[in-house]
Amino acid sequence: MAGDARLHIRAAALEVRNLSKAFGATRVVSDVSFRVAGGSLLTLLGPSGSGKTTSLRMISGFEEPTEGQILVADVDITERPAHKRNIGVVFQQYALFPHLTVFQNIAYPLEMRRSGKAEIRSRVEAALDLVRLQGYEARYPHQLSGGQQQRVALARAIVFEPPVLLMDEPLGALDKRLRETMQVEVRRLQQELGITTVSVTHDQVEALVMSDVIAVMDGGVLHQLGSPLEVYQRPATQFVADFIGESNLLVGSLSGAEAGPLTFTTAKGLRIRTDGGAGGAAAAHIVIRPEHVRIGADAEHAVNHYAAEVLEVLYVGDLVKYRVVAETGDELWAKTLAPSTGLRFRPGQSVTVGWDPSDSLTVSA
Repeated sequence: MAGDARLHIRAAALEVRNLSKAFGATRVVSDVSFRVAGGSLLTLLGPSGSGKTTSLRMISGFEEPTEGQILVADVDITERPAHKRNIGVVFQQYALFPHLTVFQNIAYPLEMRRSGKAEIRSRVEAALDLVRLQGYEARYPHQLSGGQQQRVALARAIVFEPPVLLMDEPLGALDKRLRETMQVEVRRLQQELGITTVSVTHDQVEALVMSDVIAVMDGGVLHQLGSPLEVYQRPATQFVADFIGESNLLVGSLSGAEAGPLTFTTAKGLRIRTDGGAGGAAAAHIVIRPEHVRIGADAEHAVNHYAAEVLEVLYVGDLVKYRVVAETGDELWAKTLAPSTGLRFRPGQSVTVGWDPSDSLTVSA
């Protein structure tokens, strides 16, 4: 880094209270609340039309809420225009100025704030160092790769030292390999700066890799708020279980005493011991992750174990996926590490499948 050039960001907590947005009679965000601790990264995760981008636009000031409040460092900024919120934003398409160099693009927010030339140079150099683009100052956006353009957009969003950073599908335009690399890079940068960040994505893996907290949305409603481990291992609803990762999702009903063993019986009659879950007595589905389904001799000592037939085998390099059918007709996927010598099971083969009660979670619809 040139000289002692360095960015000094004072992270601030971001809070959203009962945020709602309606376009005419259509409600696209409904009563969403969450708090992001200073220096943490929260991801708004959901499919298209879930309300995640609209929520981000309300936080940034580009969309006016119908109801609710937005607070930064416990100060209500709901009524402030976007340019007075002092929030950094990385847009989905980066929105770089094609006629400006990398240096000029990054310097633009500082020039709008009438910073001095020495300060501008110092901060731009610091931002370039953080995103590892030293030596690219004189290039234009069309001379950069997609990953480099994304780094310039990030540098521009943080160069004025905002307490909060917003990112709208920041990696959406990148190919798979580069996207995976940039997930780690963006997370490194966010942690190094200690900047409070809200990111929007529909990519479950991206959310799991990058986030401290994930807010899962669908239909404008916040379904679950929790750590990556919590939303994956303990999904609160059928939607969360189905949307994040792969799931065996079986329909049925729950029975048993509150303090005693619980049994979930599928619509086809498969009886499954379970430790329960988020659905309580109203649980209508049970979730078993494919990686928790043992197959073959490994399954015979599981509390829940069943005779089954292999229907389909998918070899995907490091993993093998088996679609099996139990005697009741319930179909399940099992996922195992690929053996180094051939496949363990073939279609038509009789096997035992099984899992423990702690690996079967009941959820409501």
